[in-house]
Amino acid sequence: MNSNNNPIGLFDSGIGGTSIWKQIHVLMPNENTIYLADSKNAPYGQKSKDEIIALSCKNTELLLEMNAKIIVVACNTATTNAITVLRSKYDIPFIGIEPAIKPAANNSKTQTIGILATKGTLNSALFNKAVEIYHTTKIIEQVGYGLVQLIESGSMYSPEMTQLLQSYLNPMIEANIDYLVLGCSHYPYLIPQIKKILPSHIKIIDSGEAVAKQTKHVLIEKTGLNSYNQNCDAVFYTNSSSKVLIDILDNQYSVIEKNF
Repeated sequence: MNSNNNPIGLFDSGIGGTSIWKQIHVLMPNENTIYLADSKNAPYGQKSKDEIIALSCKNTELLLEMNAKIIVVACNTATTNAITVLRSKYDIPFIGIEPAIKPAANNSKTQTIGILATKGTLNSALFNKAVEIYHTTKIIEQVGYGLVQLIESGSMYSPEMTQLLQSYLNPMIEANIDYLVLGCSHYPYLIPQIKKILPSHIKIIDSGEAVAKQTKHVLIEKTGLNSYNQNCDAVFYTNSSSKVLIDILDNQYSVIEKNF
């Protein structure tokens, strides 16, 4: 098979990276994709850097075995902690996902923005290097303790989720943020609930669309787009129960349970 027609590989510490997959699928509907949901090891945000790197290498090698032509690290924590190692170790293009600080800081009128992310992302050197660039902007950082676990367990709309979101977002509102940056690929699924808490003037930014555009750009430059003008093949794997992943995909795709 022409390598142009090989799949785009994506991995995340669970189902959250499907928010990135959906943007890629909308932008490039003819591309074949393989998605790995490493839900057994979620959340990555509470693990050490060495653990995150090891898990990211494991996922990368599985996607390489499946002939991925490019790998999207659809996880903020894995990107900020492991992508430098991945790029040095494997001969394949990698696309990362980082909190979209730049558009928020550049457009903020109050010069105060909020970032909701995992502990692993907020503590990473890559994230802190990005923060230093925008030192004139006040950045309210908040670890989203418990959010990924609730999403992964199918409790996205639980009272506990509402309570956690309120406790994380209310101090940001009081600090006069006008942009909220979502620094975890799971969090876009919480936008409807977040909007109920935030005043309407606060804008929410996630990285999904930008990651999809960058993936297309690198594909055109490095490997080429799928030359078949036909429906794509989308394959999803999880090393945990498939139910939540099937639900998040609106029951439109089958999910394979696999030990990895």
